[in-house]
Amino acid sequence: MTTTPSKLLETFPNPNPERDYTIRIHTPEFTCLCPKTGQPDFATIDIEYVPENACIELKSLKLYVWSFREEGAFHEAITNSILGDLVTACAPRFMRISAKFNVRGGIYTTVVVEHRADGWAPQQAVTLP
Repeated sequence: MTTTPSKLLETFPNPNPERDYTIRIHTPEFTCLCPKTGQPDFATIDIEYVPENACIELKSLKLYVWSFREEGAFHEAITNSILGDLVTACAPRFMRISAKFNVRGGIYTTVVVEHRADGWAPQQAVTLP
């Protein structure tokens, strides 16, 4: 295999740091292990962020997501861990992680966590007629 799972998140310079814009990443193949039973948990992870000086490089993100496959963690812990790692890697103005876990025992779990840089406020939404 030419690639292996990795916790290393790479970035590249934001090509337009002078403006706020949103990057949305949809990852429907997230897997980890239930810390109680060892059974696999499946989730869709949605990442939305407003970059500051750096953007997340997608291949490294793919390998990062893959690195959770053999880890046992509660949904809340893993979602917060992902946010912390991504914020550490790229220091965005804003970031939101939504982790939508598939049904287990008749229960769906969605965990949403956010980061907002000090002093950053979102632009007012424009409503067109």
